[in-house]
Order: sequence, then structure tokens, then C-alpha cells
Amino acid sequence: DTDSNYQPCLEKIIAAINSKTRAIVTVSPNNPTGAVYEKKILEKINNLCREKEIYHISDEAYEYFIYGNTKHFSPASISDSYDYTISLYSLSKAYGFASWRIGYMVIPKHLSLSVKKAQDTYLICPTRIAQEAAISALEIGVNYAKKYLNNIEYVRDKIYSELREINDICTAPLTMGAFYFLVKLNTNLSGLEISEKLISKYKIAVIPGETFGMNDSCYLRIGYGSLNNEMADIGTKRLIKGLKEIII
Repeated sequence: DTDSNYQPCLEKIIAAINSKTRAIVTVSPNNPTGAVYEKKILEKINNLCREKEIYHISDEAYEYFIYGNTKHFSPASISDSYDYTISLYSLSKAYGFASWRIGYMVIPKHLSLSVKKAQDTYLICPTRIAQEAAISALEIGVNYAKKYLNNIEYVRDKIYSELREINDICTAPLTMGAFYFLVKLNTNLSGLEISEKLISKYKIAVIPGETFGMNDSCYLRIGYGSLNNEMADIGTKRLIKGLKEIII
């Protein structure tokens, strides 16, 4: 559970912990919301994991996709958190390696043997060429992703501006990371129904909130990471037109 800006609610996390809990997972920057979790919240969650003697699994696949003055914070940077903090990274987002199926993780040393045992049972692995390309990408580092951020931020701002014009039928907090909006619609229709209508009549593909287990209201995830300015203009007009005609 989160607040209206999709920031985690610590009290609800605490209430959900029981004797079977082995880890708390945070995803920041977040998919599907685009939220970047505040440093103080991540510190509290990490400290909670320390107190409960469970792991903090931090998914940071979108670490380089940050806008404005927002800062990404990695829980593994907290002093003395190494023994219970696991950090996950993917080259699919920052380096355009989608479908190459390659990433890496940083784990406590005492988990190495267990991870190797699990890995030994896998029948697949990244190809040699994917691994070589990944090494080169990591050597280039964050600068590869940075050259795309200005355009992505421009597209984000444009879509957000258009969504605000129809705030009577939808709610969408300004996202500070990743490349998604999670829009809440004021309708009795389901996210799946809206998605089907948008793609069949308006040629706009979105992901219904039900995909992410959000069944209490109507949500849509809007992705904009691969849109250039022209496509963003066309797509946004279709999206807004479709939402108005479907909901109103």
C-alpha cells in the first residue's frame, strides 16, 4: 500500500509482517508508478529489516531514470546494511538491453553459496555476446543513459500537462523516475475494459492496473520511454481523445 503519491506506507508494511516474512522488496524508481522513494522512507524500511532480521531486496533497474532535482538512493549504501541488503540491477532499461535477459545483483557474502546452488539448476543463461556487450555497457556507465533523459523528460512533461487537462476523470501524480504514469480513472469500468477500447478503437496500448494486482479501482499504466517528440504528440492526442469518449 502507498500514499497518494505512491510512496510506501511504513505502518502498513509493519502490519503485514508475520512469522513467514523473509524479506521486504522495494522497487525505486518504481514500475508501474514512476515514483522515486524518498531516502528517509528507504532508510526506515532498511532499518525495519535489520530489526526483524529479514532481507531488504532493493530493485533498482531504473536507477538512472531520474528527473529534476530528485535523487536516487540505494539502501545498500546505508552503513552496516551489507549483511541483509540485496540490490538488483538490469541492463534492459539503462542500456537498452531489453530481451537480452541480462542483469546483476549485489548480495551479502554469506548468500553466495545458496545463490550458486540455485543458479546451478538453471538450464539457460545470457549468451556470450550479451555478456560481452554488458561488460562494455557497464564500462561506459551512466553517461549512456543520460543522453536520452532530456527527451524522455520532455515527453513526460507533455503527457502530464495533457493529463492535467482532464483531471475531472483521472488522477496522475507527476512521476519523478522511470518512464511510466499510473493513472487512476474515475469510472466504473475496469482497467482491462478501458485498455481494450483504447487499443481497438484508438490504437493506443496501455497496461491495465489488474496486471499489477490493482483491482480496487480503475488504473492504467502509461509508458513513454521509447517515444520521440512526434510520436508523443500523436499518442497523447489519441489517448486523451479516447479517455474522454470512453469515460464521459
